[in-house]
Amino acid sequence: MAQRGWTAPGWPPRAVMRKAGGLRTLEAALIRGGLGPVAGVDEAGRGPCAGPLVVAACLLAPKAYDKLAGLDDSKKLTEAAREELFPVITRLSLAYNVIVVPAWEIDSIGIHVANIEGMRRAVAGLAHPPGYVLTDGFRVPGIPVPSLPVIGGDAVAACIAAASILAKVTRDRIMVELDERFPGYGFAAHKGYNTPEHIAALNRLGPSSEHRRSWRNVRETGGSPVDYADAVLAEGVDVDGRVATDAAHAR
Repeated sequence: MAQRGWTAPGWPPRAVMRKAGGLRTLEAALIRGGLGPVAGVDEAGRGPCAGPLVVAACLLAPKAYDKLAGLDDSKKLTEAAREELFPVITRLSLAYNVIVVPAWEIDSIGIHVANIEGMRRAVAGLAHPPGYVLTDGFRVPGIPVPSLPVIGGDAVAACIAAASILAKVTRDRIMVELDERFPGYGFAAHKGYNTPEHIAALNRLGPSSEHRRSWRNVRETGGSPVDYADAVLAEGVDVDGRVATDAAHAR
């Protein structure tokens, strides 16, 4: 006999989709259906040709904290707003987990597989197990609890929005660090995306070890990390010493 109030396994009926305030409607409906707590999963860095893919899972408390009222799609928020929300999310969430998939692993298994595997690992690493998982955009097989893909999820569900901020801020910070290690590309400004400035630098310097060799525009440059070190030294770019030392050891 079908459970009362349900139209399909794992999905609450329209009748319980009452307004809960802000981005909490979907999560509130799942919790009322006995499927909480609800975790959101999102990624940052799927499109760039350099740097890691970062995937975050976030399990928010049922309480709608006023300090999280500013949650939204990370792409719609300013960098300052994301940085302000980051410590609030980590402090008020029931659990969160951030996974960093390096460029070499993306090249090895492909970006889509890396994304799926990163989402599985992010959920599996949550200190508090979720009862339900909302993923941004597409279905993630292998998650051990009921899950639902939500198109544009970071603008629809608070837990996905929180995960998107955790992923975006973490990745941006990594790219700023990489800008110090690999000067000349402007990683701190464009975060590894295919901007005209980045493409020009890539064509001039060749790829660094943080570039994704499986990306066509990187592969067609035909360079190597050692070539990069030689190029920046030849251009007189301010290198912090590590690149020059690596090049020397490589010889």
